[in-house]
Amino acid sequence: MCLVFVCDEDERVVSRQPAPGACPYCGGMVQAMDVESQWRFCFLPLYWKTKRKFYCSLCTRRLVVQ
Repeated sequence: MCLVFVCDEDERVVSRQPAPGACPYCGGMVQAMDVESQWRFCFLPLYWKTKRKFYCSLCTRRLVVQ
């Protein structure tokens, strides 16, 4: 009998809101998204983590805050 263990990361968008500033590539509006990621091992959740990611709403590029 062979056992297979599955590790999976699931991401979902919790909220979206406009952020101040403009995209340096196209000048579009910046959007902040709160993304919740969840690691699972054999369908059992191990931990949750919430991150804030910034995207341009016009060219859909991911923007990095420096």
